[in-house]
Amino acid sequence: MKKIFASIFLLTLQLSITAQPDNITSYKRTIAMIPMRDGVKLYTVIFSPVNASKPVPVLIQRTPYGASVSDNYNILNVPYYSNMAKEGYIFVFQDIRGKYKSEGRMEIHQPLIHQTQKGAVDESTDTYDAVDWLTKNVPNNNGKVGILGISYPGWLALVGAVDPHPALKASSEQACMSDLFLGDDFHHNGAFRLSYGMEYTYEVENDPTTDSDFPFTQFDNYDWYLKLGSLKNVNDKYFHNKIPTWNNFVQHPDYDAFWQKNSPLNYIQYPQIPMLHVGGYFDQEDLNGPQLMYGRMEKKDTFNRNYIVLGPWNHGQWASAKADSLGKISFESATAVYFQALQKKWFDYWLKGIGDGKFDEATCFQTGSNQWQFFKAWPPKEAIIKFLYAGANNTCSFVKPNNSDGFVSYVSDPSHPVPYRTQPIEATYGTGSRWRTWQVEDQRFVYSRPDVVSFTSDSLTEDLIVTGKITAHVFASTTGTDADWIVKLIDVYPGFDQKNLLMSQYQLAVAMEVFRGRFRKSFSKPEPLTPNKPEEFVINLHEINHAFKKGHKLMIQIQSTWFPLIDRNPQKFVPNIFEAKESDFIKATHKIYFSAQYPTYIELPVMSK
Repeated sequence: MKKIFASIFLLTLQLSITAQPDNITSYKRTIAMIPMRDGVKLYTVIFSPVNASKPVPVLIQRTPYGASVSDNYNILNVPYYSNMAKEGYIFVFQDIRGKYKSEGRMEIHQPLIHQTQKGAVDESTDTYDAVDWLTKNVPNNNGKVGILGISYPGWLALVGAVDPHPALKASSEQACMSDLFLGDDFHHNGAFRLSYGMEYTYEVENDPTTDSDFPFTQFDNYDWYLKLGSLKNVNDKYFHNKIPTWNNFVQHPDYDAFWQKNSPLNYIQYPQIPMLHVGGYFDQEDLNGPQLMYGRMEKKDTFNRNYIVLGPWNHGQWASAKADSLGKISFESATAVYFQALQKKWFDYWLKGIGDGKFDEATCFQTGSNQWQFFKAWPPKEAIIKFLYAGANNTCSFVKPNNSDGFVSYVSDPSHPVPYRTQPIEATYGTGSRWRTWQVEDQRFVYSRPDVVSFTSDSLTEDLIVTGKITAHVFASTTGTDADWIVKLIDVYPGFDQKNLLMSQYQLAVAMEVFRGRFRKSFSKPEPLTPNKPEEFVINLHEINHAFKKGHKLMIQIQSTWFPLIDRNPQKFVPNIFEAKESDFIKATHKIYFSAQYPTYIELPVMSK
């Protein structure tokens, strides 16, 4: 009996010892040029734990932004990785082909072509070849690999999981791009994102060995972009046809085969390995990608390995040390720390076999109430759709207007566009730039402009919880033949905010989007608007989880310029706005309708208490 007890005790002790995670105190760095199947070699930095007691998994991040780090770089001190690094992972950073120290030629967001072109290489095949080399050549790896990344590296994590190497067991695409014409980075609903599109393409493609800052001649670029004039001046005066992606913008002003082929909606069908999508409600660059790709892959997720995390973040903020606020908006907890623990749990399970593998389908922070929530489906199916209607006297309510006539009008002037944030508008990634926080900026800075119209509700008598997809239906007309419509759903704080008096009457946009009128019937075949004809414009404002608190108000705000975030619509229909003449830019009078026949409203998915 004693022997049996002793054997059980020793076995239990042994299991306890083996289950204890390593306490890694240092990493060593090695450099490799990893060959791809076509002979091109990719520069790769490998960090391996020095004192790991057992083989550990590989976690790879591929990037166009430079894999090389300084000599004093300590991965144990990087918040995004530190909790995993302390227990043992092999971290790999790799320059994609054609960037920094890797060989080959780079093309922004190249579509996957290996499936249809025999012998072709793309980011999927490069990921496969990198994983194959790493598992065969890096000492003390356990044969399991994960891939992750934020922004462009997030897209690389998405496409790297297509036709994956057998050792690639899990992926987390974070803030990845989706469709570059419909909703991320360079266009939103066909409207061109001027400042970001011009500055980013120059940054990435001007010099393949580094990132390039566009040489602006002044700090505040609002006037600089206004003086730029027509978009055709970009090549005429600055790029001189040397920036490939800009040339693609000019050559493909509509949603043609080029954009469709380049969309992940075309070449990604389902999650071939476990996928964790991560996005932020206030992501100023790739808000749509994680939401769209999760929804796309969820339709064919027969193995239940497709998950999503949405937080109150700007682009990649969850990789920071705390993420307890954004601009003047407090989240009242360190949301980044919460996410990083979840991320560790995710990779620990798939790559180390730690944990029970039970993950919530959707983990979503609720802004307004500042709490994490968990859902069995996203968007949650129990939400009830209610319509928030614009009404007379600049009001809005949940009562449909019954008047036979009703509208408000404003003059939209391309020579005097509404700024998308307060000036100065610094270079996107320049010194002192507020690009990362503009989406939570107080919208009162445009509230009183005559070319911005607002419809405000009465104060709420109880909390209103809105969770899911927001859709705007705008009935509008114009004296021109084209127009942009920017719609915002705004949380208006009370006249005296007892929690923080400095936030009193703050106008926080919880959802906003632009739509280019010419694409109302088809993104592939634009048509001019008929002057003075009321038409319906349906605009996806994306997905939110927000508590409008008791005492707050709801506001619908509409305008037609958002500069220089969005290029100026000439308001005169031209076949290609990138080739518009200065004389094509005209003033136009726009009308927003709120009648029984033409009710402007926003669909709100409302949750019961």
